[in-house]
Amino acid sequence: MTFNDLKLIKPISDALQEEGYENPTPIQEKSIPAILQGKDLLGTAQTGTGKTAAFAIPILQNLTEKNIRNNQIKALILTPTRELAIQIEESFNAYGRHLNLRNLVVFGGVKQGAQEAALKRGVDILVATPGRLLDFISQGIISLKNLEIFVLDEADRMLDMGFVHDVKRIVKLLPQKRQTLFFSATFPDEIRSLADSILNQPVKVAVAPVSATADTIQQKVYFVEKDNKLDLLTHILQNDISDSVLVFSRTKHGADKIAKKLQKSRISAEAIHGNKSQNQRQNALNNFKSGKTRILVATDIAARGIDIDELKYVVNFELSDVSETYVHRIGRTGRAGAEGKSISFVDGLDLINLKNTEKLIGKKIPVERDHPFHTDDLVVQKRDSNNRSFTPRPTPQAKENINFKKVKNKNFFRHK
Repeated sequence: MTFNDLKLIKPISDALQEEGYENPTPIQEKSIPAILQGKDLLGTAQTGTGKTAAFAIPILQNLTEKNIRNNQIKALILTPTRELAIQIEESFNAYGRHLNLRNLVVFGGVKQGAQEAALKRGVDILVATPGRLLDFISQGIISLKNLEIFVLDEADRMLDMGFVHDVKRIVKLLPQKRQTLFFSATFPDEIRSLADSILNQPVKVAVAPVSATADTIQQKVYFVEKDNKLDLLTHILQNDISDSVLVFSRTKHGADKIAKKLQKSRISAEAIHGNKSQNQRQNALNNFKSGKTRILVATDIAARGIDIDELKYVVNFELSDVSETYVHRIGRTGRAGAEGKSISFVDGLDLINLKNTEKLIGKKIPVERDHPFHTDDLVVQKRDSNNRSFTPRPTPQAKENINFKKVKNKNFFRHK
């Protein structure tokens, strides 16, 4: 199937050709016809599946064909992070470049003046994060009474970030008669309940469950002691990889530390995380996309909100405690059928997370031993409530999940 088979209007078809789009992804192929027919939709899709285009393209077409000019918001896309909101608005701008529709993104962390001025000039399609949207509504700057299409994107991420109550407040302000599109990578009970409460006989589309990693991504694990991780990263960036690399850190402080270490080694790097101002974050992202900065170090706030064409490498400096996050992180590469490579540094604190991740994705990740910091003697460690590492006594469950052996009759257990 090609995009021409989806009966898109010429301005959108032309824009897609200019973007180099030829064939729709599975979620686009299944979602676009249903949305064009005005049906509610429940989509299960992980990052990198082309989900944004799956709803942006038909929304642009439906609003254009209705040709309602009233300076009121007709479509609202609610998304959890600023980075993802900006990414979605960029997609609307790209696919709708030949249309007479006005798009706007609003988010917190910046002064509201410019966003307020744009809203007062009139907006057709609004992309927003929950907090800033509620701020504008409470100030009487935004009205949703003329809304026709509501999109809730990354619903499970909304739950993780504590936004579900804000989402429910917003839903109560929407017109009863509307088209609703609901997307989530996973469906815990609270998300499923929310979907049931706001959707009307939805078309259900499921593509690539969150446990699946793209076959186009080559995954490797590097066993390394914690104190050698920064040196290992520097080594592979200086000797093995010449391309741009997205590096994921567990903490904001860690992201800054990694970036500073690379800069001292004369490797261009910037960090992006929640403590950075919006301008700092956007400048760092733009520098990385343009190639001005070779290495972008990010916390998980960027795991779903960064879309870089032809990104070949992702490095997990640490593995997340949430196994699904691994799928989202490495999904930044290997997109749209392209090949990508994922490298995960694993120390004693990461061993249990590695086993849980391999269980989730249903495959063993190969170990790369050909590097100067390789070790076969990692000691399983955990963190206490103060984030300090310690070596736990093994439980029967731990012994089942990880291969242990005693070392010198002490309560130390090593990874085989």
